[in-house]
Amino acid sequence: MYALLETINSPADLRRLPRTQLKALADELRAYVIDSVSKTGGHLSSNLGTVELTVALHYVFNTPDDRLVWDVGHQTYPHKILTGRRERMASLRQFGGLSGFPRRDESEYDTFGTAHSSTSISAALGMALASQFKGEDRNSVAIIGDGSMSAGMAFEALNNAGVHDDCKLLVVLNDNDMSISPPVGALNRHLAQLMSGRFYASARHVGKKVLQVSPPLLELARRLESHAKGMVVPATLFENFGFNYIGPIDGHDLESLIPTMENIKHLMASGAGPQFLHVVTKKGQGYKLAEADPIAYHGPGKFDPSMGLQKPTAPARQTFTQVFGRWLCDMAEHDPRLIGITPAMREGSGMVEFHKRFPKRYHDVGIAEQHAVTFAAGMACEGLKPVVAIYSTFLQRGYDQLIHDVALQNLPVVFALDRAGLVGADGATHAGAYDIPFLRCIPNMSIACPADENECRKLLTTAFEQNSPVAVRYPRGAGAGVEPEAGLKSLPFGKGEVRREGKGIAILAFGTLLYPALQAAEKLGATVVNMRWAKPLDSELLLKIAASHEALVTVEEGAIMGGAGSAVSEALQAAGVLKPLLQLGLKDEFIEHGEVGQLLALQGLDAAGIESAIRARFDGNSLQPSGLLPKVALKSVA
Repeated sequence: MYALLETINSPADLRRLPRTQLKALADELRAYVIDSVSKTGGHLSSNLGTVELTVALHYVFNTPDDRLVWDVGHQTYPHKILTGRRERMASLRQFGGLSGFPRRDESEYDTFGTAHSSTSISAALGMALASQFKGEDRNSVAIIGDGSMSAGMAFEALNNAGVHDDCKLLVVLNDNDMSISPPVGALNRHLAQLMSGRFYASARHVGKKVLQVSPPLLELARRLESHAKGMVVPATLFENFGFNYIGPIDGHDLESLIPTMENIKHLMASGAGPQFLHVVTKKGQGYKLAEADPIAYHGPGKFDPSMGLQKPTAPARQTFTQVFGRWLCDMAEHDPRLIGITPAMREGSGMVEFHKRFPKRYHDVGIAEQHAVTFAAGMACEGLKPVVAIYSTFLQRGYDQLIHDVALQNLPVVFALDRAGLVGADGATHAGAYDIPFLRCIPNMSIACPADENECRKLLTTAFEQNSPVAVRYPRGAGAGVEPEAGLKSLPFGKGEVRREGKGIAILAFGTLLYPALQAAEKLGATVVNMRWAKPLDSELLLKIAASHEALVTVEEGAIMGGAGSAVSEALQAAGVLKPLLQLGLKDEFIEHGEVGQLLALQGLDAAGIESAIRARFDGNSLQPSGLLPKVALKSVA
């Protein structure tokens, strides 16, 4: 199946092929992507859409000397396959295997690490100007999707690039009219409105009547029309930024892509300044099932390519995302002030049903996290109750707005933080490891850490009832399987609960690690407290537990430094309580991709790891009181 592809171990091999063989190579490459992803899971639709574009870029440009910077990077599987990593695709997104995104330490062809959107133009411009400064003759190319172009950072970079009229920068806009969710925003709408205006429509109508007598001319006019739509307004827009605009062209037609890129390369060599190439592609191209439903095939698990994605035969446990989505609809039914906001993550954040049922109260602001936060603040100022559904890792991008526009004004905005903690196959770029430390230090902010699905629903209600900003953090996927109760019951604000009575040691659990903590406590004879809130801490309960136990252990699926354990330490010091304290959480390192359970075990945050860490700290330690733990050898913990 892969006779040509198996001869390509680097882009240099690709560049030795006659152009007549590139179409066959692209077909093999697309089949290899489908076959690989079906066995490992991963991003599919986006990668199928960039096969020909990837072939053309590596064929025309002298990579890795010429720099390719892929925006987001979830569309780089063809790039990985062509750059010597074909045989490693079987390890994609698995522990110790290939990353699902570009990584500089993985290959010299991955010139910039990416996974969040809208960074490519800034990085590529930096590379282009650095090369110019060092007197090196190389080209820098940013490949960015139309969804990523909605973010302010992309336009900031365009604005900066336009003043450097001698830099060798090419921006390739990969226009598939869809990022993860369908694109939104004024720019997309403006282009559509312009092309559907009265003047354009009347001219089109007259032209059809005149040309109906000659079908060949009519067909030619249709083709010219499709090109003219993209050439007028985008050209004006991007040329006003100082770019030379070319396009739009068919991103799946190598006979169009390669000559165009070669011409652009010559323009860059002649000092013509920054170039902008607009290519139109189709997500899922070449695999009919993905073409028909690119959202479903955006990030599928393992599947049979001949059958496609199959509905599960048995009902799976509710995920935290689904719990949030159902709560959002129920609360919206109950309170007409609720407004749902997402930065381009309708499906990922569980808001599809809310969008259907409450379209006027649903706002997808595009890939614009900073705007999403301040937009919510503006609504809160007018008496509404915004709920911002956002991944923990993406809230990092709206941090200034969170402090300045929401917390400083003490506005009642609920932040539903999905993907808190480890995220598995997406790895370090998507892990929600830092939200407790970066939220805890902000005045007026509160942080709820539900232990299971039922508690998540109740704490969302508690958060919504407050007249101040509250974040509710919950992980990807399902939890302990505790069925959420019907209704909109809340839990006491800032209060925890004792879940297991023991002696000597008390484990203070924040979030879903309550359940492995309970398992460890059974062997240790320890008390377990479900703290529920990282801020405000239940200080009354904490001091009561500290007074009746000889040592404390905190457990959290978040960064140890500055996290919930640090909050406990600060509270004890403020109260003048000296007590041995062991803090367990995510270590001071970026945690690689892999299965979540495996990663938690490697961090010592499964039941066995928690027990082992407590024994290592308190069993036989002459600095601590004796008799805290039952006499069980460490080796028996495994």
